[in-house]
Amino acid sequence: MQQRKANSPNIVDAPVMINDLCKTFGDVNAVDGISFSMAPGSITALLGGNGAGKTTTIAMILGLIVPSSGLVHVFGADMSKDRHSVLHRINFESPYVDMPMRLTVRQNLEVFGRLYGLEDVRSRVDELADEFRLGDLLDRPVGKLSSGQKTRVSLSKALLNHPELLLLDEPTASLDPDTADWVRERLEAYCAACEPAVLLASHNMLEVERLADRVILLDRGRIVADNAPKALMDDFGKTDLESVFLEIVRRHDGTNI
Repeated sequence: MQQRKANSPNIVDAPVMINDLCKTFGDVNAVDGISFSMAPGSITALLGGNGAGKTTTIAMILGLIVPSSGLVHVFGADMSKDRHSVLHRINFESPYVDMPMRLTVRQNLEVFGRLYGLEDVRSRVDELADEFRLGDLLDRPVGKLSSGQKTRVSLSKALLNHPELLLLDEPTASLDPDTADWVRERLEAYCAACEPAVLLASHNMLEVERLADRVILLDRGRIVADNAPKALMDDFGKTDLESVFLEIVRRHDGTNI
């Protein structure tokens, strides 16, 4: 993996800058006072068990959920107040978020392209169709695609606007190993060409080792580890990130298996 930028950005040009971020749902602290920033050209993995706060954090970065307290700035914009000023610089991909099922692949991509304000939507869709092998799928309704085909379409949608900040929530979940590897290759190619900041939430530790420069591990809404993957392995005397993950999570939840 190539060395990416690791400088500390200021609030104006930082893709993401989070300060003491909290979100409560009733008496549950889904996110409990986390702070971190991301530099341009970096890939940060956001890890944690189910319910650790990963998806809630991503939703607050997107401005879809308003924080209970704390701040989220994206390219200098307060996402709880001014998200529309920077949305054209951001995109998001998750296999758990469906596109309109009755629209064809082309219709979906063209609608999203117009929402992002692309000047030549059709040319961009054709370009992505070539890259992501969508030619024979463009006129097919999304609801009739396989999970792997939907993932290719979803990833194409996520790259439509050449995002400077790309948020990925388990992008290869439920994919067979060959398709998952193909998706990672496309992500690596985009990162090498455009140097976006990427926030990756994943349960696949091999994927994280391959893609990420940095790992932030959440447990019960709090940051319990934050370092480069290799540094975390060295710190814990482990040879793989999955062993580190298991030790940290079981230490904090009291599990001893």
